[in-house]
Amino acid sequence: MNLDKEVALAHRLADAAREAIRPHYRSGLSAERKGDASPVTVADRAAEEAMRRILTAEVPQDGVHGEEFGASEGRSGRQWVLDPIDGTTAFLAGRPTFGTLIALLVDSFPVLGVIDQAIAGERWLGISGKPTSFNGRAVSTRACRELADAAIATTGPHYFSQDEGDVFMALAAKTDHKRMIMGGDCYNYALLASGFLDVVCEAGLKLHDYAALVPVVEGAGGLMCDWNGDPLHRGSAGHVLALGDPARLEDVLEAMGGHAHHGAHDGHGH
Repeated sequence: MNLDKEVALAHRLADAAREAIRPHYRSGLSAERKGDASPVTVADRAAEEAMRRILTAEVPQDGVHGEEFGASEGRSGRQWVLDPIDGTTAFLAGRPTFGTLIALLVDSFPVLGVIDQAIAGERWLGISGKPTSFNGRAVSTRACRELADAAIATTGPHYFSQDEGDVFMALAAKTDHKRMIMGGDCYNYALLASGFLDVVCEAGLKLHDYAALVPVVEGAGGLMCDWNGDPLHRGSAGHVLALGDPARLEDVLEAMGGHAHHGAHDGHGH
């Protein structure tokens, strides 16, 4: 599938989101005036509106699923999935680890993904069947010989239920948890694609949180799946695993499997 036109469009979407977001970053408006919308809500809406304007003008036949303004199916079997600011907490704290996520789904599976960091000017692009690029240069995940050597990341413990937290801690205990990263949202997956992290494990993600990550991680040689080891698609429940080294999948599922409440060994095809 030739996605050259779609890639060019995705770059324009990311550029438009950057322009909309930058003026609101560290602007501190919400602290000054009571009842004023927070910078993140203003930036979020402005960025999604800017991207939707372009999509409506150029690919009116495609569906759009955005975090702020809902979903339309379209009539092409293709859907653009947008998360203008993934990492609201980081944005409000003035940390440049939030990102704009743009994905293209064809028949419910992500085939193109962008992770864009507006402030640092960093952009990861993943295209099905092609190597992932970072600002135009190919990047790849790193090998991880033993789970005990793995650097693991998650956005935070408060995103897990008690059960899910137990599963995560069981996995983390088998990794090099002195190097565990808390916080980071989509940025962790980008860093894993560039070879700086080995495992990311999260729950409660929505389609707009994970769709763009899949082509980026997999194009860099990594693997993304749910907590059963199954591929992610539009209907996934939001339990997400990313591995820099796909050879560690069995070890990861085994580490989680003693606790997983939904059968970590059912049908992941190994």
